[in-house]
Amino acid sequence: MTHALHYGTGVFEGIRGNWNAEQGAINIFRMREHYDRLLDGCKILMLDIPYTADDLCNITVELVERNGHNTDIYIRPLAYKSEELVANLKLQDLASDFTLITVPFGNYLGSDRLRCCTSSWRRVDDPMIPARIKACGIYVNSILAKTEATLSGFDEAILLNHDGHVSEGSGENIFMVKNGRLYTPALEDNVLGGITRDTVMQLAKNELGIDVDMRTIDRSELYLADEVFLTGTAAHLTPVVELDCRPIGDGQPGPISKEIQRMYFDIVVGNNAKYRHWCTRVTPRLVPA
Repeated sequence: MTHALHYGTGVFEGIRGNWNAEQGAINIFRMREHYDRLLDGCKILMLDIPYTADDLCNITVELVERNGHNTDIYIRPLAYKSEELVANLKLQDLASDFTLITVPFGNYLGSDRLRCCTSSWRRVDDPMIPARIKACGIYVNSILAKTEATLSGFDEAILLNHDGHVSEGSGENIFMVKNGRLYTPALEDNVLGGITRDTVMQLAKNELGIDVDMRTIDRSELYLADEVFLTGTAAHLTPVVELDCRPIGDGQPGPISKEIQRMYFDIVVGNNAKYRHWCTRVTPRLVPA
């Protein structure tokens, strides 16, 4: 009878913990930013959980320590309407709760060179359901697109928005490279404000001197791009080498994709001192029950 099970009234985050064998530690990447976004979602869905972002960070560190993982992990916080009231659609009447799990987690997309298709399903529109938060119910949209793509033999789906412009993957933001410039859809195209997306934009500008143009992108532009890649907490940064049976560029991961990917992986395991502030280093410990 949990309300969220019936109606999808919850918000969640996916946070990566990246194992560094030399450090004997897990580096949790940009944890605070994830919890800031979770609390934004709580505000929209009137989820009254009794925690600040600092509280949630501290709880997460303790759980990662206690679970004793020595591999890459996925951290899943979930705030949800917990009250056992069926046929009640008033958020203000419903109690809220919070849960947190960590699980070992490897390659999310199953490939480091993606073959994608444009989905027949359109990305949800913000006036229908807020597209800029990770609301549980919204992911039926992503699941339908991902299922369609994989049943058709592709690795991932690219969704268009209600106006027919490029929005994002089923669980990732999208970037394209053309003539040395980097482009990504604007938030107004019903894009989730991805934390990995922001990371890539900062690295492109600060390390490569490439500004990112956030603008509306047409489907056909992706066909003619020099490079395309997807970004996300689960997906990291993964090049797209084919879209709708058309090769992207020469059909291989491009130089800008590979260079940003190299920097990104060095940062998320805590090996880059310049960006050490993005990582929360946690040494796992086994605690007696």
